[in-house]
Amino acid sequence: MHSPFETAHAASSIPIYFATRTTWAAISKELSPQAQQFAKANDYAAKPGKCLALPSPEGQIAQVIFGLEEEGSKSRDLFRPGALPGLLPPGIYRFANAPHDIRLATLAFALGSYRFGRYRKTDRPDVRLVPSDGVDITDITRMAEAASLARDLINMPSNDMGPEELAAAAQQLATRYGASFSAIVGDELIQQNFPLIHTVGMASPRAPRLIDLSWGDPAHPKVTLVGKGVCFDTGGLDLKPSSGMLIMKKDMGGAANVLALAQMVMDAGLKVRLRVLIPAVENAVAGNAFRPLDIFKSRKGLNVEIGNTDAEGRLVLADALAFACEEKPDLLVDLGTLTGAARVALGPDLPPFYTNDETLALDVARFATGEQDPLWRMPLWPAYDSWLDSKVADINNAPSGGFAGSITCALFLQRFVTDAKSWLHVDIFGWTPSAKPARPEGGECQAARAIYKLLSERYG
Repeated sequence: MHSPFETAHAASSIPIYFATRTTWAAISKELSPQAQQFAKANDYAAKPGKCLALPSPEGQIAQVIFGLEEEGSKSRDLFRPGALPGLLPPGIYRFANAPHDIRLATLAFALGSYRFGRYRKTDRPDVRLVPSDGVDITDITRMAEAASLARDLINMPSNDMGPEELAAAAQQLATRYGASFSAIVGDELIQQNFPLIHTVGMASPRAPRLIDLSWGDPAHPKVTLVGKGVCFDTGGLDLKPSSGMLIMKKDMGGAANVLALAQMVMDAGLKVRLRVLIPAVENAVAGNAFRPLDIFKSRKGLNVEIGNTDAEGRLVLADALAFACEEKPDLLVDLGTLTGAARVALGPDLPPFYTNDETLALDVARFATGEQDPLWRMPLWPAYDSWLDSKVADINNAPSGGFAGSITCALFLQRFVTDAKSWLHVDIFGWTPSAKPARPEGGECQAARAIYKLLSERYG
């Protein structure tokens, strides 16, 4: 990641003044008469997101004014300063006064500097920020770099990001931090009792695999992260329409965000024994693809009837979660791009999370708010558990009817979580449909920063 921060040129940096409609009058009085006249000629009124570069008498940029929402505004976006890297001309800048939250504004600046440039040259202006005093720039850089990893992995087209390439990315991360790495590949999944992972991936010529990364002192609390790694999802024989298939390269977003979270944990040296499990598959269509109403035995021993081949993510996660529980982790977290129902209920920016641990739920909500990494708790509603019943098997992976799809998915996964002391499930979207400040269109890092901060508080 290109670093958006600069520490060597603080004296010559260009000041950025944050203003609201209310504070603009007072700020403008501090400007030179020429700058005041320039702002007036441009009809500048400190509207949220509006940026104005004010010239010096020599024609250089003397200062920048950037509009924010009023304090207490319901529409206030603490990531609004994340638009600055795309608005400013090349140069080194500093915050001359305080935005609504200096730490989050600095993080937003870093997140807004991201560009995906693997396949074409991006016009990335060399815009850098001198961090304000008191800001933990090491931690902000850590989170921004991890977010860039998640975004890069998701944005990669599926022809260059299949199960093997996803495993290579995990192995590269393991090597960087001295973690152990292994992968169970292809028919070996059957031999080692991961039948559902094999089932979903067997129709693709790109072999399915279970990625396994471990790091940290075995004596420390066990934190296990499981990420859905469906590198492309056609829907299987329950084929998606072309519009539904268009951005299915992002269906490994759970895996990408789990790797981003793992990078933050390892880089911070948290006192945990970390394990990362990623079932990496491609849900393809071929003569040997699994079919509706097929029945397969899971690693846990439950016989699963296939109600819909497009509900494949919960199948691969089921085997991985059962495997994770065999070592009784203190905290088990799974992330996955799982249900359209979650998007219908909460939209693309607000993933639902599920847990029966009340303390964990409060902590997740607190850090989601504090980190501008929004999450919303949904219930593991016991009355809907019977909707998963099958007449011929132990459980059906996709109940008929359109009700409570995200909840029934969570309840399905809960059937495979037995010995974890605490479990958190997050149904992410992993994608920003249209650009927002600090959040460019494309692959997105969701839930990882909030969970990292939670883990930092518990195990820092």
